[in-house]
Amino acid sequence: MGNCCRSPAAVAREDVSSSHFPASNAKKKPHQPKNGAAGGGGGGGQKRLAVLGDEGCEVTGIDDKYVLDRELGRGEFGVTYLCMDRDTKELLACKSISKRKLRTAVDVEDVRREVAIMRHLPKSPSIVTLREACEDEGAVHLVMELCEGGELFDRIVARGHYTERAAANVTRTIVEVVQLCHRHGVIHRDLKPENFLFANKKENSPLKAIDFGLSIFFKPGEKFSEIVGSPYYMAPEVLKRNYGPEIDIWSAGVILYILLCGVPPFWAETEQGVAQAILRGNIDFKREPWPNVSENAKDLVRHMLEPDPKLRLTAKQVLEHTWLQNAKKAPNVPLGDIVKSRLKQFSRMNRFKRRALRVIADHLSAEEVEDIKEMFKTMDTDNDGIVSYEELKTGIAKLGSHLAESELQMLIEAVDTNGRGALDYGEFLAVSLHLQRMANDEHLRRAFLFFDKDGNGFIEPEELREALVDDGAADSMEVVNDILQEVDTDKDGKISYDEFVAMMKTGTDWRKASRHYSRGRFNSLSMKLIKDGSVKLGVE
Repeated sequence: MGNCCRSPAAVAREDVSSSHFPASNAKKKPHQPKNGAAGGGGGGGQKRLAVLGDEGCEVTGIDDKYVLDRELGRGEFGVTYLCMDRDTKELLACKSISKRKLRTAVDVEDVRREVAIMRHLPKSPSIVTLREACEDEGAVHLVMELCEGGELFDRIVARGHYTERAAANVTRTIVEVVQLCHRHGVIHRDLKPENFLFANKKENSPLKAIDFGLSIFFKPGEKFSEIVGSPYYMAPEVLKRNYGPEIDIWSAGVILYILLCGVPPFWAETEQGVAQAILRGNIDFKREPWPNVSENAKDLVRHMLEPDPKLRLTAKQVLEHTWLQNAKKAPNVPLGDIVKSRLKQFSRMNRFKRRALRVIADHLSAEEVEDIKEMFKTMDTDNDGIVSYEELKTGIAKLGSHLAESELQMLIEAVDTNGRGALDYGEFLAVSLHLQRMANDEHLRRAFLFFDKDGNGFIEPEELREALVDDGAADSMEVVNDILQEVDTDKDGKISYDEFVAMMKTGTDWRKASRHYSRGRFNSLSMKLIKDGSVKLGVE
């Protein structure tokens, strides 16, 4: 379901020796779902909710067979834990889906179908293996092989560069998964980088698809209308509510585009904006590093992102494409620091947001910053007035945050103005405000007025340029134009207060924004697209 097992990845085998599994773990752990799950459990005469039926075993508690350890990742419905088979001592991942979260028949059916599809697909080195599916009174548990090598994008960032040859190898694996699914009557429906993990930390580690929570069985010619998936990877026919297996090729094409340049081909600050960009279908091959990308790679991207599903390549045709067939001959030179920097999540627009956060921080009252000041003192264990990466990592973990190491590093790099890899108090304050997602309108109004020097209700290009120069940015209108392109949604050449608030409240990290979108939000989005004329239902 969603991204529940998004990061079993972040575990290194040397970190999970038997010393991590004390005998006391044999008892019920506090994170174990208790009685009273939706639809049953825990007395009161309610009928107990049975989710799996014939698809799974029934246990009195998952702890009977497995020792559950620390959390590896979480999604809308479930949490994935590191676990160990009591008999074999093998390390695995256990995705526990609380029955309390399964509020509708559709939710229950999704879980059943996920298990059925994982069992139906043949064993493949590119798909995570489901060892066992079982349920107890409080939850459904999917026990899977443990993938320790990290997320696809995290590895790209850690490597420091990416090449066409590496992108071709990843693309081949993803499309092989699509081909396997389609041959066995399954549409994945949620292909995105977060749903692929490396099996181990070796350079030649297999890449594995890990999540089939939105997948569905299909028959040739069958069409579907439910909008599911993640906006940046969604094919136009999904938005038109009339689609088949071709949508998986589109999503794989979006991933390929990102692998080669670091950003999605269709991008906007709002779901509606992303959807409209997808429907327009304009692909940018002009910005860096595209001039340095081979024509064969660009040709494959174009054919995978063909708006007409009837003309789009099949999985077999993608795998037969010249670029993938000659992957070993594909350029093996780095695509440049621009890809790495884009993959670090914080675009140029964050420079504007960072400046706004500092303005807000400068105007906070003593009472408002007292808690943050105390937090800074607590984390600054050596009292040198600077919080290092390690101090921030330790401190945030103590506060119960689930930020990945790569996200922490990116957060520091986004706010660290002098590049020393640590935060002074002002920078720490900006990070804290960012994490709190700044919902206070009074603070936002004050920050907006700081930039709107002439008080006319808009931040104009020259005002923006001056503010960024004050913050140490290069005196370049190119940066300003990039920011305007992202923030100025009505394209009137200036930033209104509403556009400013949207930027501050939604954030600019397209990767985080792509994590999960509910059915309810998509139904609402669909209605908006119909109202504004972007989508005409039933029209191919």
